[in-house]
Amino acid sequence: MKRMRGSNLILGAALCLAMAPSALAQGNDLSIGRKMLMEDNPGELWIDQGKDLFHQKRGPKNVSLEQCDFGMGSGKLEGAAARLPRYFADTDRVEDLESRLLTCMTRLQGFDRNQLIKDAISAPASRGSDIEALALYVTSRSNGMKVNVSLSHKKEFDMYKAGEYLFYRRSGQTDFGCVQCHGEADKRIRLQDLVHMTSKAGAQEVAASWPAYRGAHYVVRTMQWRLNDCVWQMRLPDLKYATDYSIALTTYLNRQGNDAVMQVPGFKR
Repeated sequence: MKRMRGSNLILGAALCLAMAPSALAQGNDLSIGRKMLMEDNPGELWIDQGKDLFHQKRGPKNVSLEQCDFGMGSGKLEGAAARLPRYFADTDRVEDLESRLLTCMTRLQGFDRNQLIKDAISAPASRGSDIEALALYVTSRSNGMKVNVSLSHKKEFDMYKAGEYLFYRRSGQTDFGCVQCHGEADKRIRLQDLVHMTSKAGAQEVAASWPAYRGAHYVVRTMQWRLNDCVWQMRLPDLKYATDYSIALTTYLNRQGNDAVMQVPGFKR
């Protein structure tokens, strides 16, 4: 009996070793866990918060954002975020969702732009900022629709080309660029999978999933935050909120992600 037990232990150990690579591969596939968490995504709470903020009469002018034009006409949200960034004649510039929110909140509601920018990115484990909630609500109205960023206006094309240049450009004290993390498949930093953005599928994943709930921060984050965090990790100067640098990168990435089906909030580690 003792010999049989010993043989069984050896056999069991051999089977465990044989199965280990497969088990490790499954354990390392963090995307499975993220898909499970998305079924009960806490970011859904920010949609309701953003909806309330959108329809409330607020600011020094005591008006809502229902007259804000995101490119589809005043107050029309369905499909609008899927077409951003885009050129707006009233500002004569290309704007992404967050810079467009700044335009409407200052012009329509009378908020101070500098204060909005200061409060735009919230602290971790907070209730989030107004802009984060508004951005998620507006984007959620495009859920199920395809990303369709146009380059028909010259300024849209120029912004796209600037974003492409910035994506591949290496700079700063570490001689680093976006492409070094996101230019190849199957890359990872610690437990974080790095999206392969030079592939169509990778670009579509980015274009379709932001704003997203960041599990490590317990709050919804936007693309402006994501780009700022990347710039910080590259040891470059802080990225100023809603500047052409970030809008250019967003234009490039979203255009590359055309035809992706919008589904927000995404879920990020």
